[in-house]
Amino acid sequence: MPELPEITAHAERLAVRFTGATLTAFRPLHLTTLKTFDPNPRDACGSTLTGVGRRGKYVKLHFENELTFVVHLMQGGRLRSDSTRAKKPRGGMARWEFGDDDALLLTEAGTEHNVGVWLVRGETEGVAPLDGLGPDVDMVTRDQLTEILQVENARIHGFLRRQRHVAGVGRLLANEILHAAKLSPFAMSSKLVEDQIDRLHAAMQSVVATSIDHERRLDDIGRSADRPTLVHHRVGFGCTTCNDEIRSVDYRRYTVVYCPSCQTDGKVLADNTTSRFLK
Repeated sequence: MPELPEITAHAERLAVRFTGATLTAFRPLHLTTLKTFDPNPRDACGSTLTGVGRRGKYVKLHFENELTFVVHLMQGGRLRSDSTRAKKPRGGMARWEFGDDDALLLTEAGTEHNVGVWLVRGETEGVAPLDGLGPDVDMVTRDQLTEILQVENARIHGFLRRQRHVAGVGRLLANEILHAAKLSPFAMSSKLVEDQIDRLHAAMQSVVATSIDHERRLDDIGRSADRPTLVHHRVGFGCTTCNDEIRSVDYRRYTVVYCPSCQTDGKVLADNTTSRFLK
């Protein structure tokens, strides 16, 4: 699933391409795509796209009259220019049409149909689907992070991926941030001490900034496997910091990746869900 750096760069590219264009039609191409009924998408027709932004893992298409389409790409969704405007595009989920020759197409690979589009009038914060999101990972302050860490006592890897705590973090960023912070993925969130919080906050800022810089060099959202990482996708290789072997803890839906020497005082974490917590 695209994380905040990929969404940031993608929103910037879409803004360059479509800002100033007038919406002539919005067409849901699958029954499950549009999640709202009020306001009606027809209310946005005839209005100009004033900008494209992001919030966490969501893309926001801002139109005149305080109307915003909020889009979640999920795992296999993509937003791309669509000049051909085929009647039944492969994987097509929704289309925004601008005049006779240009359009923006939302597609989704696979058959799950999880992507979503919401149309919101006015302020989008505190309104579905953005209600309940924590601060974006690149905007959270040190003081905010200290307070957030006390909300729930959970393993820090899972804690960071819960969007209600910090928005925009997925598996790749969680692995990279914790490696940069030299923290065990099993450290408990509310038990972190001041120095550990300092390292975590600095790592969040530096890792995300580096990731955004990389994504801005691309023409489209790339594959996760092609993103530059120090531990993610590098299980079995030597750590670039200490040359210890990168290890993993595999769960049914995701994998935690870490360096024992850098993060767990050399301890190898048991590869099962009942592993003993390392604090």
